[in-house]
Amino acid sequence: MKATRFIKYILIFYASACVSKMPASPHNAIEDTAITGRIPTPDSLEAGKIIDTVTCKSDSTQSYALYIPVKGNERALPIIYFFDPHADGSLPVNKYKSLADAYGFILIGSNNSKNGNDWSTSENSWRHLFEDTQNRLKVNGNRIYTCGFSGGAKMASYVALNNPGVKGVIANGAGLPDGTPAGDFNFSFTAIAGEGDMNLTNLVAINNDLDNSRTRHRIILFDGKHEWAPENSMSVAFAGLQFDAMQKALIPKDEPFINQYVAKSKKRLVSYYKANQLIKAWQECKLSISFLDGLSGEAGWFKQKAASLAGYSLYQEQRQAQENLLVKEQNTKAEYMQHFEQADMHYWVKTISDLRTGANAKTAESGMQQRLLAYLSLAFYSLSNHLINNNENIEASHFVELYKMADPVNSEAWYFSAILHARDSNAQAAEKDLLKASEYGFKDQSRMIQQPEFKKLSAQMNFSRIKSSMRVQP
Repeated sequence: MKATRFIKYILIFYASACVSKMPASPHNAIEDTAITGRIPTPDSLEAGKIIDTVTCKSDSTQSYALYIPVKGNERALPIIYFFDPHADGSLPVNKYKSLADAYGFILIGSNNSKNGNDWSTSENSWRHLFEDTQNRLKVNGNRIYTCGFSGGAKMASYVALNNPGVKGVIANGAGLPDGTPAGDFNFSFTAIAGEGDMNLTNLVAINNDLDNSRTRHRIILFDGKHEWAPENSMSVAFAGLQFDAMQKALIPKDEPFINQYVAKSKKRLVSYYKANQLIKAWQECKLSISFLDGLSGEAGWFKQKAASLAGYSLYQEQRQAQENLLVKEQNTKAEYMQHFEQADMHYWVKTISDLRTGANAKTAESGMQQRLLAYLSLAFYSLSNHLINNNENIEASHFVELYKMADPVNSEAWYFSAILHARDSNAQAAEKDLLKASEYGFKDQSRMIQQPEFKKLSAQMNFSRIKSSMRVQP
C-alpha cells in the first residue's frame, strides 16, 4: 500500500471509529422533551431492581435497561438517559445505580444506540426510547438529562442540542458532535474523562471554549483511560446536575448539600496544595466555581484561590510543563503516522512495550503515555476495520495483531482476529478468538450469527458454547 492511502485512513479514523454517524445539524429536530402533561400508563416496573431489557411497546426491536431508585416512582423523578457506544444499556445502569438511589434519579440505558448508527437509525431509537419511558414512568419533565461514553457522549450531546427540554449533558470520553462549535447552550455541559483518555485534549478545548459562553459547564478528570468514569467521579457529575437545578430554581436550594460539597472540595484543595499539585488545585477551584456560582458566597472564595494560584511561579512552571507535554504528544503522533506503513513489527513491539511501561510508571508523562497507547489502539482498530471490509486480509492481519498487542482486553480486536481465521477456514482458531472476545465483553450475538465468515463455518463451530459464554458476562 502507498503511504498516502494510510495517511488518508488515519485522517478519517477519528470520525468513524468511536462516534455515531450523524450530522451536526439535522433537517428535523427531535421532539421537544419539555412536553409535560402525559399521564403514564401504570406498569409493573419494580423499584430498586435493575431490569436489563424493557421492550418498547411501540416497537419490539427497541429496548432499554432501567433502574428506578429504591424510593420508588410514586412522584415524578428526574431521569438520565445513558448511551453506551456498544448499545450495552445495562452497563452504565449497573455501574451507577447506587448514585441513582443517592440522588433520586431514574436511570435509562439504551440497548439500541451504538457507534456507527446513521441519523435515521439514531433518531428512531431516541424517539421510541423517549416516548416509551415518558408513557410508562413518572418523569419530571423539567429535569431530563443525557449521558454517554465515547460515541455515546456525542449522541448524548446531539440529543440535547435538538431537544430544548434536556437540561444537562454529561459527556464521558468525547464531546460534541463533529462540526458543532461550543456556544450558548440551553443545557449545562459536564465533560468527564480519564487523564489517559485520547480524547482528553478535545474535551479540554471544548471546556475552554465554553469559558467564553453563557453555558454552565465544567470538566472532571479522573485517574484512568478511555472508559466509563468510576462511580466517585460520576457522583461529582451528578452533584453538578443538582447544583444546576438549584441555580435554575427547579428544586429548592439545599444548604446542607451545598455545605457538604464545599467542605469536601476544600479538603481536596488542601491535599493538592500539600502535594504541590497546583494545576489540580486550580482545576478544583474552577470546578467548584462552576457549581456554586449564583448559589453560594463560597464561589467568591474559590475565585480568589484560583487567582492566587495562577500567580504562583510553581503553578506557571507546571502549566508550562503540561503544555510542553501536549506538544510532545502531538509530535509523537506525527512520528507514528510516518511508521504506519513502513515500520516493521519490531518497531511496534518496542513502541507499545515502552508506552505500557511509561503508562504504569506514575510519572509526569504517564498520562501522555496512556493517551498515546489509546491513540494507537484506535488507529489499529480503524485500519483493521477498513482493510477487513476491503478483503485485504494480509494487511489486515498485520494490524489486527498490533491491535491485540496495544489493547489486549478489547473485544473488537479478538472479533476481528476471529473473522480473519474464519476466512482462512480455521474454525478452531476462530472459535477460540470469539471466546476471547466474549471474555472481554463482546455480547452482540446477532452480529456474530450474521457474520458471513462465521456462517460458512457454522457446522464446524460450537456457537452454543460461545453464546453461553456471552450470557455469563457480569
